Amino acid sequence: MASKTDLLVLGATGFTGRLITRYLSVHPQRSGFTFAVGARSSPKLKALLEDLNLQNDDTIGLVQVDVTKPVEIEKAVKSTRVVINTVGPYWRWGTPVVAACAKYGVHYVDLTGETVWIKSIIHSYDFIASKSGAIIVPSCGYDSIPSDTSAYLSNKTLKSLPIPLDVSTSTTAHKFKGGVSGGTISSIMTMLEDIPRKDLKESTSDYSISPVAGRRPPRPQLYYKQPVPGASPLTGAYFLMGSCNKALVQRTFGLLELEARTSNAKEARLGRYGPDFVYDEFMVMPGVVSAVTFTAAFVTGFLLIAFVQPVRWLAKKLLPQSGEGPSDDVMQHGYMVATNVSKSTSEPPIYAKSVMKGSGDPGYLLTAIMISESALCLVLPADSKESAPETARAALPLLARRGGGILTPMTAFGDVLIKRLEATGRFEFSSSIVAEDDKQD
Repeated sequence: MASKTDLLVLGATGFTGRLITRYLSVHPQRSGFTFAVGARSSPKLKALLEDLNLQNDDTIGLVQVDVTKPVEIEKAVKSTRVVINTVGPYWRWGTPVVAACAKYGVHYVDLTGETVWIKSIIHSYDFIASKSGAIIVPSCGYDSIPSDTSAYLSNKTLKSLPIPLDVSTSTTAHKFKGGVSGGTISSIMTMLEDIPRKDLKESTSDYSISPVAGRRPPRPQLYYKQPVPGASPLTGAYFLMGSCNKALVQRTFGLLELEARTSNAKEARLGRYGPDFVYDEFMVMPGVVSAVTFTAAFVTGFLLIAFVQPVRWLAKKLLPQSGEGPSDDVMQHGYMVATNVSKSTSEPPIYAKSVMKGSGDPGYLLTAIMISESALCLVLPADSKESAPETARAALPLLARRGGGILTPMTAFGDVLIKRLEATGRFEFSSSIVAEDDKQD
């Protein structure tokens, strides 16, 4: 195989890393890219390929790398064009990988939902990556592609009108069936135990990772009720991933807003959400009573885990562990629906409704697909069977074409990723304008 692969999957022997490896190995464009799998244990890497019946595929490289050893990380990073990093919690293990990618101009995607860590790498490596040309994109799984994509599509729909309109309020309702990732649980425990409270507090403030501060979003509520154009209202509760998702969407807003303020490009003007943009989201529930009950139980449980040591110890034992996950059959029966309603700043207001649907467990099966297709955006044109990184990059949004830096899924990949996800047959997207009179109470 070539000395430099197109993709390197770090943490390939973990549960999600295994799903990514399996997905890439049978990808319809498989002949057009090369990839390697990386982990600390060489025997486990060989066992992974044997379990997936890939032991005779000499186009898949094996990279033994310990993410606690910078020399090994740098060697591994320099061997590839794009790193797919599944080794978390990222606060503990992710920074040296990002540092190496930023230094050597290697692109990077991961699955983090740790806003505090994203804030730290922006501070330390955004400028370096912008100079080296490395496109660094955190949160390329269920955290936070559905949130980022649904808000992006609604803005695009409002901008497609004869007179393009900016967005005022934008709210995404999440409905899903699937397991909670052990990696997510591990990240939560890391935030409670390892991260300085000062850093954690700063990262939870509004627009903490955005280069531009926008309007203050609503405070968390006991329950949510979102009118949906052309359908019944959605009722919901506080969403576990809402905090990191909101921060990520706010960064997308901020990057696009900054670009529009400093550039005369038409693409920048049409891409911006507008200075009055404010984003919120929630988890869909059957009704108000169930929503209030869930929110109250969640807050109570979180406080107990955060401040009562025996409860946290028990939670660590009972909740899913990193590397654990559901069976293939269970994952096939999962799903996700993200419904965004965005209101224009015009009078009278116009509403855009955008829906992203996915078939499969969102935290595992769909996440493996989302991060894989995100990585492929950087090396392989959607309509090609041959690796062509420069051609692939030319189709990406303005910020990704112009240089590197720490971006978001929509500022880095935009429509290219949406088309890729549609082509998998696992995802559906829709977006349309509905006038206020068409809304149902």
